[in-house]
Amino acid sequence: MRICYDTKIHKLKSITTLRILYVISLFCMLAPDFDEPELTEGDIAVDSDSERNADPCTSSGCRWPKSSDGKVYVPYVIANHYSSRELQIIQRGLDSFSSMSCIRFKRRSNERDYLSIESRNGCYSYVGRRGNAQTVSLARSGCIYHKTVQHELLHALGFNHEQTRSDRDNHIRVVWENIVENMKHNFNKIATLNQGTPYDYNSVMQYHRTAFSKNGKPTMVPIPNNNVSFGQATQMSQNDINRLNTLYKCCETAEGLSL
Repeated sequence: MRICYDTKIHKLKSITTLRILYVISLFCMLAPDFDEPELTEGDIAVDSDSERNADPCTSSGCRWPKSSDGKVYVPYVIANHYSSRELQIIQRGLDSFSSMSCIRFKRRSNERDYLSIESRNGCYSYVGRRGNAQTVSLARSGCIYHKTVQHELLHALGFNHEQTRSDRDNHIRVVWENIVENMKHNFNKIATLNQGTPYDYNSVMQYHRTAFSKNGKPTMVPIPNNNVSFGQATQMSQNDINRLNTLYKCCETAEGLSL
């Protein structure tokens, strides 16, 4: 029996198949990455909604442990998809902590708890030690800057954003009407441990004036002097360093050291 082969039908089926494959691939590209954690305040990873306003470092459970030699060793691994130039910037950020505190970021050997520095969707970190591997995302596009590396590492060490401090309202007026509606939770205050340091407009943890703005207008205005500049830090401030040393009780080992 002869089997007929209709080339027109074959071409039509091929075109239809290609269209279906295109739609599927487009959906995959646009679909959310379900492996990514939920983010709050733009770059703080959380496991659930209940953690939005919690400050894990109000207890010692989320601090990285201090060794008998007085140093705090934080193991880390770095994904192999960074260029040599990007690795230099990341390494500089990691190493900067040892010149101003008792924090020592060290390459992981077999430690259970460690930071996994990867290029994922944006710049983000969990706050404090979470246990096991915890992601610090430094995306190759937009996150490989000294200040950003320090910022995300400070999150991993237990610090929140400056504008969420418990005494925020004495220094910053939040302009709620200018904030994107579903981003307003990013400006909720946290019962932070302020380590006896003043509010710091120059902190590397302070967001800029128009963060999460829906209209380009300020979402935060400094008070009482609304001309004070903020959110322009290029590296950790002295207050950032002081808080770090106080939280980890290593001020005596870092006396006289600064950036």
